Amino acid sequence: MTGIHVEGLAAIALFYVLILAVGIWAAWKNKHAGEAEGTDRSETIMVGGRDIGLFVGGFTMTATWVGGGYINGTAEYVYLPGYGLAWAQAPFGYALSLVVGGLFFAKPMRSRGYVTMLDPFQQKYGKRMGGLLFIPALMGEIFWSAAILSALGATLSVIIDINIKMSVVISACIAIFYTLVGGLYSVAYTDVVQLFCIFLGLWVSVPFALSNAAVSDIKISAVKEIYQAPWKGNIKREDAWVWIDNFCLLMLGGIPWQVYFQRVLSASSATYAQVLSFIAAAGCLVMAVPSVMIGAIGASTDWNQTAYGPVPPKERDQADMILPIVLQYLCPPFVSFFGLGAVSAAVMSSADSSILSASSMFARNIYQLAFRQSASDTEIVWVMRVTIFVFGGLATAMALLTGTVYGLWYLSSDLVYVIIFPQLISVLFVKGTNTYGSVAAYVFGLILRIGGGEPYLSLPPFIYYPGWQIEDRIHHLTGEVEHIVVQKFPFKTVSMLASFLGNVAFSYLAKYLFESGKLLPKYDFLDAVLAQHSIENMDKTTLVNRNTIVLSEMAPVKPRLSVQLAATFTRRDTLAEEDSSPEDSPNHETLD
Repeated sequence: MTGIHVEGLAAIALFYVLILAVGIWAAWKNKHAGEAEGTDRSETIMVGGRDIGLFVGGFTMTATWVGGGYINGTAEYVYLPGYGLAWAQAPFGYALSLVVGGLFFAKPMRSRGYVTMLDPFQQKYGKRMGGLLFIPALMGEIFWSAAILSALGATLSVIIDINIKMSVVISACIAIFYTLVGGLYSVAYTDVVQLFCIFLGLWVSVPFALSNAAVSDIKISAVKEIYQAPWKGNIKREDAWVWIDNFCLLMLGGIPWQVYFQRVLSASSATYAQVLSFIAAAGCLVMAVPSVMIGAIGASTDWNQTAYGPVPPKERDQADMILPIVLQYLCPPFVSFFGLGAVSAAVMSSADSSILSASSMFARNIYQLAFRQSASDTEIVWVMRVTIFVFGGLATAMALLTGTVYGLWYLSSDLVYVIIFPQLISVLFVKGTNTYGSVAAYVFGLILRIGGGEPYLSLPPFIYYPGWQIEDRIHHLTGEVEHIVVQKFPFKTVSMLASFLGNVAFSYLAKYLFESGKLLPKYDFLDAVLAQHSIENMDKTTLVNRNTIVLSEMAPVKPRLSVQLAATFTRRDTLAEEDSSPEDSPNHETLD
């Protein structure tokens, strides 16, 4: 191994040790957090004692989306001929996602005192529907972690020439370890360090890359063809609907993720949750600037003048690694290693929060509320620790063993948009929706999205939407030509709207049929309409009006847990702004 590689390993080891040290320090500093207020340890791990302030909160909310996939993907699209800046939608898409989330979703979620994103679904639609909605949410988190770990392995192999598998396993182990030890506190504090590393690492690299002799003026190459098509890019008329569809996917599909709501629910107040969302929106745009510039530099480079060789990255099917390639071949070694440390830090900042999000939803919404209402706080903490380890291991295994991890993530993020987003709107803002509508919406969204196919997974469509075309995809390395069906219709957004309308229509239809007597009560097998008015038939996890649990309706619980569950959904101090009427005793609560 050459001296350069040793320097590279030393630089990355330094970043990793720093992040690990901060994660352990955060866990130690906050090990007694929430004890004075009587908050259970499991809730402290999930939402950090709900005392995350503006500084740490702003950083950790920004890190929700600014990770390895974000900075690599933005640079890739700016670099790709035929796409360019016009198709690099992630910065504006995710920034608007945070703005919309802050305006409409952060306040109702935080003020009602939920612990995870799935709480309102289980409250309104019951534990079975909560379990169904957990599936796309879990898939999204696991595949996202796997995709960015896979990207990290490829990035490290470009610059340091070390074994991909070893680099992925070490990165995952560090992220899993400090998440296990400190929960959300460790994730939040390491996010501060990681974002600082990304910002500094990429901005230090940009001036060196710009001044390289092989790079032409990026202002000229933005509008004129020098070595490839201008990097400013353009949107052809026939692609306009696809562009709009993808932009809506980022803007609206970026909201219903547990990684986002974990930050919202950890804020010290509902107003803070909104402010954090707006700060993070600005942070997303700022953090994208160096990535855009690196993509533009890649498009303005005569690669024949570099050690990379005469064949440009796009013709070697390496466009997705343009950021580490620019760092490696256009910057001095010490700068490229500093930039690489930034990229690996970015990956860990995304992987840790996704793994924590998945384990939080499983421990609370599946294990505790669906199966073990009487579980002690210690038991929930151990379930979280085991699932952090299991989900982290699963994401790492997928990153190493499957070549279609990006395709799996694209499909699962589409399912989050098509299935969970319309259900989130329904559960928060549409009165009268019920489990029958929710099931119908789930099925509609699933069939319409899967029916459109997924080229990245070689999944052929069985629904051919208007304007579909067959295109040839050439693999430059092998020379193989693949025929794929491309849907030019905005079918993802249409599927989402159909899912939402299906929820409302079937909910009101079921309500009318049962309440008018056209269907007998015995056919209300989901206990979703008539059972809502009956204490005897109430689902054990269904919550009643003004977000208060009738504790007598639950399975026998230990006193400590009853305090936890009651506090979870009855934050009287935060509910004051939503419901100014005097609170009755829970035991005298009447049902809707």
